[in-house]
Amino acid sequence: MRTRLMLPAALALLLTALPVMAQQFSSLEERMSAADFKAAGLDKLSPQELQNLDDWLRTHEQTKVVSASGAPVFYPDNQPRDKFSTHLVGHFNGWAGHTTFTLDNGQVWKQAESGAYSCPGIDNPEVTIKPMILGSWLMYVQGCNESVRVDRVK
Repeated sequence: MRTRLMLPAALALLLTALPVMAQQFSSLEERMSAADFKAAGLDKLSPQELQNLDDWLRTHEQTKVVSASGAPVFYPDNQPRDKFSTHLVGHFNGWAGHTTFTLDNGQVWKQAESGAYSCPGIDNPEVTIKPMILGSWLMYVQGCNESVRVDRVK
């Protein structure tokens, strides 16, 4: 008899706690390793500056979308996918099969198809990335006559 009464009570307690758990916020110190926290220079902030940053994140943080494997999804199906131009960081002279590209806007893209293409060497070239059908992306590099399909990594 006692077990029958405890089960509904435990279930009611759990159901009232779920919204609170879903709304909890983790500070940067809780989310990051000590080494990453220090590498980002966050250890140099005063306690008030760190609190201000956490408060800003709390109000501006968006829901992260991940695939079934846990990989980040940068452009969910219901989000617009627009062509954009930026610059590669560093020297570029072509693709080598699985080349990773760091852009000056902070994004990182990786070659999504095999094949190697040589292009005239250039520092910090302008690139254009445009959406293709079926969710893929195509990267064009200034001064290179080839383009390559890419996937966003970061």
